[in-house]
Amino acid sequence: MYGDFKYLPGFSHFEYVNPNAPKGGVFKQAAIGSFDSLNSFIVKGNAAAGINMIYDSLLKQSSDEPFSGYCLIAEKVKVADDFSSVSFLINKNARFHDGKSIRASDVKFSFELLIEKGDPHFRSYYSGVKEVRVDNPLQVTFYFKEIGNRELALIIGQLPILPEHYWRGKDFSKSGLAIPLGSGAYRVESFEASKRITYQRVEDYWAKDLAVNKGINNFDSMIFDYYRDDSIAFEAFKSGAFDYRLESSSKRWATGYSGDNFVSGKIAKFTIADKTPQGMQGFWFNLRREKFKDIHVREAISLLFDFQWTNKTLFYSAYTRSDSFYAGSELATGREISQPELDILAPYKTQLPSAVFEPIEFAQNDGDGNIRGQMRKAVKLFELAGYQLKDSKMQDSKGQQLSFEFLLYSKDFERVVHPFRRNLQRIGIKTTIRLVDVSQFINRLNNFDFDLLSMRKGQSISPGNEQLSYWGCDSALQVGTANWAGICSPVIDELVNKLIMADTRKELVHTTQALDRVLLAEHIVIPQWYLPAYRIAYWDKFERPHVAPVYELGLSTWWSREAEDSQQEGAQ
Repeated sequence: MYGDFKYLPGFSHFEYVNPNAPKGGVFKQAAIGSFDSLNSFIVKGNAAAGINMIYDSLLKQSSDEPFSGYCLIAEKVKVADDFSSVSFLINKNARFHDGKSIRASDVKFSFELLIEKGDPHFRSYYSGVKEVRVDNPLQVTFYFKEIGNRELALIIGQLPILPEHYWRGKDFSKSGLAIPLGSGAYRVESFEASKRITYQRVEDYWAKDLAVNKGINNFDSMIFDYYRDDSIAFEAFKSGAFDYRLESSSKRWATGYSGDNFVSGKIAKFTIADKTPQGMQGFWFNLRREKFKDIHVREAISLLFDFQWTNKTLFYSAYTRSDSFYAGSELATGREISQPELDILAPYKTQLPSAVFEPIEFAQNDGDGNIRGQMRKAVKLFELAGYQLKDSKMQDSKGQQLSFEFLLYSKDFERVVHPFRRNLQRIGIKTTIRLVDVSQFINRLNNFDFDLLSMRKGQSISPGNEQLSYWGCDSALQVGTANWAGICSPVIDELVNKLIMADTRKELVHTTQALDRVLLAEHIVIPQWYLPAYRIAYWDKFERPHVAPVYELGLSTWWSREAEDSQQEGAQ
């Protein structure tokens, strides 16, 4: 994206892998909910966990650089000097699992299919593409609408390549359980709908000896077992039903990982630093609802979430308050507006809330549950929005009590919501909880059928075109996009475009900080918390490389100790 490559032409493998890692063994994980589809590229259905492992892309991104792509299906890449186009020469050995060669026509077909029939985010993500041409059977060129978009060539490289000969004549937009044809390191071996899916490593995988694949994809089988909820999955993990767990509950991490298997070391437990941006986890308002259109209402409700008490009482003080949409990274804005941010935002000053240019303040208290000051401020904000507290009810000008629903898919999260609801009730706001299963939750999220829900929006270290889907006006009313809040602001659209067209890393960082500041001032989310670490536990039968990737956990680099022992025995 910017600067030089870490890995020079002719490199043998990425630094964070063991190039001699043995192949073999089984790696079992849990998934929550159910699945009814093997197509992850459309809105309909709930796709099986891990299904994208069966596909390869033109380029493979390294995990120890902000954004660099190295050849996978593509053997060579040529980017125009003004970033107006990119051409890919397909590796003549590249093939799908049925043995048919991957051709430039498959690349063009994949792009057009995803744009026309795929999830709406593909349309915004690749909206900068003007035309795709097949130059010859092994070369394809993408022409862009504008010059100067450094990221677009890289994200075209992320395009999953689908087989035209398989999908031609099939309804791609229809959810289903027909096993699709891929080209990646794994293929679907078997599945039981909503219960389990097993992936088998492809023995004759065409790209297994490429530098980008050395030392990864080491397990013969990857299995995902489905559980109704996370509590049941945790008990299953402790009994040995599956191998690995990424823990999201601070309470469970503090109190649940105990017993003989932990003391003896049969189950290993680690906290590993997470150096990626933490994004924003919070309660997201649906601004498509009339009740949330007034910024004073959103800010007032936000004041009644007592993070300090929640963190101290429920989470063993494990977390940091989310204070940015790019928390935990250089992309996050600070309390005071910086001069570069001020320069970027100055032309929009009359179009933005004054809070954008003021110090950012989050409610602070002692964590004792006393938030009377925040309540008084919230009531005043409601008054500015035309509400009044009357007869112990927060009423609008028509005498209607303000009420809304929290949409949840995890019963565990009710313990977070109930204290928040009590605070809201104290100033006359009526709330309910709607607990649904994961598939219903996803369906309602995709159709924007919610008042408030709790979600984490992750971010990459190099934000770009995906921000259009997160915050753009074009995505606000488009079903299935990632603009959960439904925010629509011409200023935000312009800032996103500036971010996408940034010429230097420094410019990208400053523009993202300015965007962050504007988003925070809109109060589209009630910030919750983050932890810049992975909390992992696994049955002690695996090995990991000595060097870890910087921007991901790196499960694909692990290997089976049993396979290693077998390899050593065979060498004796």
